[in-house]
Amino acid sequence: MLKGIPSILSPELLKVLCEMGHSDTIVIADGNFPSESMGKDAIVIRADGHGVPEILEAILKVFPLDTYVEKPVSLMQVMPGDTAETPIWDVYKKIVAEADERGDAVFGEVERFEFYERAKKAYAIIATGETAIYANVMLQKGVVIA
Repeated sequence: MLKGIPSILSPELLKVLCEMGHSDTIVIADGNFPSESMGKDAIVIRADGHGVPEILEAILKVFPLDTYVEKPVSLMQVMPGDTAETPIWDVYKKIVAEADERGDAVFGEVERFEFYERAKKAYAIIATGETAIYANVMLQKGVVIA
C-alpha cells in the first residue's frame, strides 16, 4: 500500500501511468468496448468490477491532462440515428472539473470509428465493467511541472 494513492489504482496501472510520456493516450473503456482487439499493440489492463467514473477519478489524482492541446479528453460520439442517452458524460465532466481548472472545455467528441483508430494507437486501454453505453473516454497525458 502507498499513502495518498487511490487504492483502486493497481500496481500495474500505476506503473503504466508512470511510464506514459507527454501526449501518450490511455483509454478507459466500458464493458462493451473491444479492448483486447483494439489493444493488440497496447497494454490492456483489466479492471472488471469497476466502473469508468471511479477509475477516471482515481487516475486524475495522479495524471495531468495535456495543456498543449485544446481537447485532451475524448468521448466516443453517439452514432447518427442512435437514440442512446449519455448521462455518464455529465459525471465525467464533474470529475474532470474537480481535477482540471479548464472544466468541460477539455472534452471533445470523436466519431466512433475514428475513436477506434485512435484507441489502436493508445499506450494503454483499461477494460472496465462499466455498463453505460458510449462510456469510453480517452485521456491525453500532459506534463508534471515541479
